[in-house]
Order: sequence, then C-alpha cells, then structure tokens
Amino acid sequence: MTNKSRPGLAITALSVGTALNPLNSSMIAVALVVLREDFALDVATVTWVITSFYLASAAGQPLMGRLADRFGPRRLFTFGMAVVAVTCAVAPFLPNFALVCVARALMAVGTATAYPSAVVMVSTLSREANISSTRPLGRIQMANTSAAAVGPVIGGVLVSLVGWQALFAINVPLSIAALLVVQRTAPPDVGRETGKLSVLVRDSDVPGILAFVGSLLLAMMALLNVVPAYRWWFLAAAVILAALFAWRELRFAPPFLDLRLLGRNRPLMLLYLGFAVFSAVYYFAFFGLPQLLQQAAGYDAGLVGVLMLPLAAASVFMTPVTVRLIERFGVRPVMVAGVVVLASASGALGLLTLSFWPPLVLVLTAFMGVPYGVVSTSSNQGLYVSARPEERGVAAGIFQTCRYLGAITATVLIGVLYGSGVNQPNWGLMVLVMLGLSAVVFVLALAWRKPAE
Repeated sequence: MTNKSRPGLAITALSVGTALNPLNSSMIAVALVVLREDFALDVATVTWVITSFYLASAAGQPLMGRLADRFGPRRLFTFGMAVVAVTCAVAPFLPNFALVCVARALMAVGTATAYPSAVVMVSTLSREANISSTRPLGRIQMANTSAAAVGPVIGGVLVSLVGWQALFAINVPLSIAALLVVQRTAPPDVGRETGKLSVLVRDSDVPGILAFVGSLLLAMMALLNVVPAYRWWFLAAAVILAALFAWRELRFAPPFLDLRLLGRNRPLMLLYLGFAVFSAVYYFAFFGLPQLLQQAAGYDAGLVGVLMLPLAAASVFMTPVTVRLIERFGVRPVMVAGVVVLASASGALGLLTLSFWPPLVLVLTAFMGVPYGVVSTSSNQGLYVSARPEERGVAAGIFQTCRYLGAITATVLIGVLYGSGVNQPNWGLMVLVMLGLSAVVFVLALAWRKPAE
C-alpha cells in the first residue's frame, strides 16, 4: 500500500507519538513520593524530575516546529521516536537521581518532535482522507488529553507493581510502533530541505536556546530558594538573561522563538497567553493533588491513580464532544464556557481542605477533567485557525512551550507552597491561586477573536 492510501492509520500513529509527551509529563505525578524515598530527596528537589522534562520540552518544541517546517515532518517524527526508544531502554538502569533527570530531558526532546510534526501533516492527511481538518486535529488532541489524563492511572499501576523504572520502559514499544507506522503510511516529505548538519547547527540559534533555558533555570532556582545566599542574584541574572534572549531573537534569522510572529498575530498571542495560564491552573491540580492524597491522606500510589481516573474519563469524553460543539458554535464560545467550568472546578477542589472522603475525591477529579478536555481542545483548534499555514509548525511548537511554561510555573509554586508541609491548609492556598489564574484565563478567552479569512 502507498502512503497516500492510509491517512487514517498515519493519523493514529501520529496520535500515539504526540501522546507520549503528555503521558510522560503526567505519569510521573504519582511517582514523586517513591522517588523521594528511593533517592532520599526533599519536596523541592524531587520536582526537578518534572522541571527537567518541561525545560527540555519548552526549549525543544519551537525548535522542532521550525525543523518540521523546514526539513519535513515525517523525517523529524521518526528521528524523535528513535531518540525516545533508545533513551527509555537505558533509563531504568540509571544509578542516581541526576541521571534520571538527564534521561527525562532527552526523552522530552524526542517527544517534542511529535506534536509539531503532526500539525504540519494535518492539511495533507485531511485532504487525502477527504475530511475537515477539525477531525484529525480532534483525534490528535484526544490523544494528548487522554494520555495526560490517564497518566496518573497508568503510572500508579506501574509504580505499585514494578517501580518508577517502568515509567520509562513503557515508552519503548509505543515509540517504536509509532515510528514504524508513520514511516510506512505518512506522506513523504516532498520539497523539503536536506541540508548539511553544519548548516543546521548554524541556523539552530544555539545561543538563543541556551539563553531561554538558562533564564528559566535561574528563575526556578531563585523561586525554589535552592541556594538561599544567592537567591536574589539568581533572580537578577534570570531577568538579564531573558532580556538578552529577547534582544537576540529579534535580530537573529531564523530565531529559535519567533517573537515577531507573536507581535504581528494578536489572536495567536492571546491564545498562547491564555493557554499558558490555563496550564498553570491545571497542573496545580495535576501535580499538587496526588502528593496531597499520598502524604496528607495516606493513600498509596495505586489508589491515587484510581482516584484520578474520573479526570481521565471526563477529559476523554469531553474531547469529541468539544469538537462537535466547535463545529456548531465556533471556537470562542466553547473556549469561554470551558474557562467558566475551570474556575468552578478549581473552587470546588477547596472542599479537600475539609475531607478526603474517596467518593468526594472521585467527583472533584471528574469535575476537573471537564474543563481540561474543553479548553485544551478549543485552544488547539484556535491555534490552527490563528496561524498561517506556512507557520503552523513553529506555531504549534510555541503552543506546546506555553503548556510547559504553565506547568513549570505550577511546579515551582507547588514546591514553594508545599515547602512547609504537604497538608490541607497549604492546599487551600493553592486553590486560591488557581481561582485567581482562572480569572486571568477568562479575560484572555473573551479577548480572543478568530482572524479574518
């Protein structure tokens, strides 16, 4: 069979590949307590297993989007899946926590290739399948939503039965399967560059990447108070490095992070800001709640995974429902409605300051799954209509970076707010922060408009 005759199978394989990044970002949530015990870590230190993944993802996504636009999405996707397979085959045998964080970063770089590659291929695949692009985008988003949502469930089972090592091993067969199917069924990279490695390195804006990652790293070290005597020095250095990063990106061609793209496309800028803040709200619950249930309530990782299951079910259910609602009412009304539900669900999580009664936890996690499915899917559709076709790869990469920036923000603040103890009063403070951020997302969603055709 030819590539052209099997777009449905290609979309499925691309969906599996794009699912690996959110799956690995969420599975780790129920392994934090185990990692702390195995490596004798405190709450702030163990969060580096999350932030290393998000830092690499945040840096990798825009770069991978640009590479997908330039060299071809199929070529980039297969390379990324190969990186994931090799890294995850080695990682279970690593002897210390620092190397585990390095492996997580490499895995993040590999998985960062999938989403931009899939978005670039959507137009061709939907044309070959004779369907609207909304449907393959919906399938890809469903994979992302489902993977992120079921991650704690899968992670809880794997950690309980095998250990944290299984969180790496599960990626090996999935990445190999996605690689082989996309290589066989996806459209070839016609008309793309095959440039030399030296040219690729020259055009990759390595100083820009290092400045971006460095500014984030220094800011996190300051916020987490890793070295108390140098906290304000770290923060000052982060601000200076961020300013240098912006200065370079406005002058370098092609930039790692296209700030001019953001400046000339107001709908895209609003969408990015809203999605970043939304992600911070969501990951407060996603990473903060499992730790609360394990340490304050005394539940084991397996039970916590089960208690998070309604979040997965609600997210999966709402994704195709949201696609149909968007086809009927448009992106903006659905997005705004989803943010209203987000604020309601965030406020309801405050009930956990009073009780850990399992049925209550099940209802609350299901409630939180609804806005995750709605806002994620509508934001994904908003990205597609806001970006010009020739910029969709890099636009998709920046979109994912916004997710990671939100997650990094949440992770840092969780480390700060849980610094005095993982308990119900500190959880109450997190809920207040979530409500404030939900109000910001609401304003940004109201301001967003679909660009004129």
